[in-house]
Amino acid sequence: MPIDEAPRLAERERIIRESWVRSVEAQLVREKLDHCYETEGVNHMESCKDLRERYIDMLRENRVKGYKQIDL
Repeated sequence: MPIDEAPRLAERERIIRESWVRSVEAQLVREKLDHCYETEGVNHMESCKDLRERYIDMLRENRVKGYKQIDL
């Protein structure tokens, strides 16, 4: 492997790792949201609103991205 490729590969791995961490954070919020729905019962629409909105925002922003960019 040429010397100049090592920093690029390290950067690629860092980006992918951060992407996966954000994805796992979204999964944790989803689990908290599921627990909130189960425990709150009929009041879940009011009681779990903040978790629901946070999860929706995370779904929009925290997608796993690879190192290749494909334009459609």
